[in-house]
Amino acid sequence: MRVQNIFRILSATLMVAVSSFASAKLTLHSLVSDNMVLQQQSDVCLWGQAAPGSRVIVMLSWQKSGEAASTKAGDDGRWMVNVRTPEASFNMHRIAVYETASRSVTDSVVVEDVLVGEVWLAAGQSNMEMPLKGFGGCCVKDGVLHAMQAKRLSPYVRMYKVPKRQSMKRQEECSGAWATPEFRNAMDYSATAYFFASALSNALQVPVGIVNCSYGGSHVESWISDDVCRRYEDIPQDSLGIYNFGKWDFDRPMLMYNAMFHPVRHYAYKGIIWYQGCSNVGHHDVYAQRLADMVSLWRSDIGQGDIPFYQVQLAPYVFGEDASSTGGARLREAQYEAQFIIPNSDIVCINDLVLPLEKYNIHPSNKQPVGVRLSLLALNKTYGMTDIACSGPRFNKNKFRIENGKAVVGFDTNEYGICRNYGLEGFEIAGDDRKFYPATAEFKWQTNEVFLSAEEVPEPVAVRYCFKDFQIGNLIGGNELPLFPFRTDNWE
Repeated sequence: MRVQNIFRILSATLMVAVSSFASAKLTLHSLVSDNMVLQQQSDVCLWGQAAPGSRVIVMLSWQKSGEAASTKAGDDGRWMVNVRTPEASFNMHRIAVYETASRSVTDSVVVEDVLVGEVWLAAGQSNMEMPLKGFGGCCVKDGVLHAMQAKRLSPYVRMYKVPKRQSMKRQEECSGAWATPEFRNAMDYSATAYFFASALSNALQVPVGIVNCSYGGSHVESWISDDVCRRYEDIPQDSLGIYNFGKWDFDRPMLMYNAMFHPVRHYAYKGIIWYQGCSNVGHHDVYAQRLADMVSLWRSDIGQGDIPFYQVQLAPYVFGEDASSTGGARLREAQYEAQFIIPNSDIVCINDLVLPLEKYNIHPSNKQPVGVRLSLLALNKTYGMTDIACSGPRFNKNKFRIENGKAVVGFDTNEYGICRNYGLEGFEIAGDDRKFYPATAEFKWQTNEVFLSAEEVPEPVAVRYCFKDFQIGNLIGGNELPLFPFRTDNWE
């Protein structure tokens, strides 16, 4: 007998059986619900609550007839089973969960329209949270148009939004739901995460699910547990100190970890995309290590090894008194350094994705290339498409030298090399007086180097590229990916 027929027969039988059991308590975690996407070819976790001591049976439409997973609810009613998922497809699946006691079915739940594909956790602060419909005073470029077309162009992208909450205690549940890409739903999709998922879904031809766990203004410490935060001398441990920490309610450490990440830690993810850092400007000296601590904690909680972690470097924005301040630049530098202490991680640069008029807009509108660049990392490094250029040029400190009154910088590039080699902007040089001046840049394709000079600096000693809060460069490599901001000095 086909599994779908078994579902129909059991459903009809259970409608009668369940009606006589008023004490039935079977519930599923909100992630385990209609329209969910499960990670393909993985051991995934399904969990929820039932009557203490009852037997919970899980039947999956993709399994052979007669196969089922089962477990016993604990004294607190919690239950959890691991099941194996099939290869990704566009087939709709069903999951039926039964609670039994004394060999009788006491309750049941059927989860409909389940897809199997790729699942990513999208997290961070407001630039990850920012929906396709935009924020008040901040729009997403063509965001409403993309939401209108989502059902047609990306019909198998689904998103679960973790409600924005804080808690002093670790939570197990959150009241979210999976949303399909109809226009009204897609308007509330995280723009960055949607563009990432849409690109992956179309490139891989599989469904893609996103668990959106973002909170505007949150610090990296907000997403770290109290156990880890005890290592940090500047972070209070008592509840009063935590609630009074910083200027705003979203400054609070640990509380988003407890209320938002902790409830979704059991889900199976292919990887994590992260867009955060604005709130940590001014604390660049500790950011890289704390981000690494967070990633280590999350990976341990998820329990699937060193899954990929791809972050977005901050866009240009005037964090300080004016555009020439360097607080934002130093945080970008810390983000860049974090990739070298976080295993299986990488970073995308978005220095070129802002307009001059956005220097006081912390939510730049051009979100589609941000998501696409994250997808290029995933396609190259996670899905094995190594012929796809996924990173812009990177300064190579071993290729820096002073030659005949000019500063020379060289880069690590992909096979496409440097794709903009004239009219270069964003470079500055300084002498011993540590005063930086705009540099004339001459690219030498024979050596893949840029020669820099300025009349004000006859004897240069240091080079910076877009190392300011707001400075837009234009040197790009393959796939139009920009050169990462850098400096050769360590001056404070």
